[in-house]
Amino acid sequence: MTDTQTQKEAVCTAIDDHRDDIIELAKAVEEEPELGYKEHATTDKVTAAFETMGLEIERDLAITGARASTDLETSADEFTIAVLGELDALVNWEHPKADPETGACHACGHHAQLANLIGTAYGLSSTGILDRLHGTVEFIAVPAEEYLDLEYRRSLVNDGKIEFLGGKQELIKRGYFDHVDCAAMIHADADTPEREILTRSSTNGFIGKFVTYRGRSSHAGAAPEEGVNALNAAMLGMNAVHAQRETFADEENVRVHPILTKGGEGVNVVPADVRMESYTRAKSIQAVNGANDSVNRALESGAMAVGADISIEDYPGYLPFQTDKTMIEIYETNAVDELGSDAIDTHNPHTTGSTDMGDITQIIPGIHPMIGGFEGTPHTPEFQAVDDEMAYIIPAKLTACMIVDLLANSKTKEKIRQQKEQKYSPEDYLTLIREMRRSVTGEYLSD
Repeated sequence: MTDTQTQKEAVCTAIDDHRDDIIELAKAVEEEPELGYKEHATTDKVTAAFETMGLEIERDLAITGARASTDLETSADEFTIAVLGELDALVNWEHPKADPETGACHACGHHAQLANLIGTAYGLSSTGILDRLHGTVEFIAVPAEEYLDLEYRRSLVNDGKIEFLGGKQELIKRGYFDHVDCAAMIHADADTPEREILTRSSTNGFIGKFVTYRGRSSHAGAAPEEGVNALNAAMLGMNAVHAQRETFADEENVRVHPILTKGGEGVNVVPADVRMESYTRAKSIQAVNGANDSVNRALESGAMAVGADISIEDYPGYLPFQTDKTMIEIYETNAVDELGSDAIDTHNPHTTGSTDMGDITQIIPGIHPMIGGFEGTPHTPEFQAVDDEMAYIIPAKLTACMIVDLLANSKTKEKIRQQKEQKYSPEDYLTLIREMRRSVTGEYLSD
């Protein structure tokens, strides 16, 4: 038996020894869901687990969040892997475990990501293996992946507390990935109660937008002709977006899905203040930007048609996710050893959803395998973990074993660093997404 194999067996044994602690953490997080940049109690739970391992800890990386390692002051020369887990919940008032005051619930499996994060840390730290491996591992609990509760997040931007609405974007900006060579995390798969893993995938990127149509109010029954109907402007704008859909190439997987967040003040008043939010998603950065320009023109046309004003505020959403081949091949080898080859799906589908793990993979190699053990589609009331071992324990073993294999092989580390050199630098990445922050205005309302 090789030294590497012995180390991996020790890591898995350590994770099994802490099985109850890992599952208890996941369920405690699930019982107290918090929205992005508000995850104070969740950060406390993760930090308390790190403290039991004797790791160095830094808290409140971006309002919330934490990172831990045996040495947080590693040099840039030392090969560094980041293991990530997301702290935040989403909103679904119908979910049986939704917070009755906020509607927050872990209907996307982020509590399982934190189990993976903590379980991996237990496996690598309690065995002392980290001290014998040639490299460093950082365990990072990241805030605010779900792109929601946006008025609150915009208030944080306006107050200068953050620059970006997404947590990983904000951590990149604050330099937490400048020295990191690669990153790994997991995600719950949809409707997969079996012990199966989808290892390879890609995702869309997107731009988020806030739209305000301003018209003129008047009595809707007595004098509608004196008003300018901002709701009509919004409806025409959305129909113009629909007319653009046939111009989007199928292979770019464009998705545009606006919602009205304010439709007027009262049924007997011509709506003068109408607001919308939307994403413009696509498979490539170029396609995201191109489709977004078309969407903005369409939305503005509605204002022009009825003589209303419009303002569109574009914010950088998330960039497309790319699975790193070198890392995922190591992960798959360990997954086959644990679950058998029939349980591993490597067919590399493209997902038209989005994640800010995409932003991470634009600057460093990364993986984001989709884990079984869950019933229901994420973000729905039916979503739940149904197999504690698959949802919370096995992924930690696979992540930890991949790290042991990776750090033990100097050629693999060099290959990953070469792949990192082909990515955006953090500086170029920030330039790219800052250019997505744009304002469009159209003034058509007459005096």
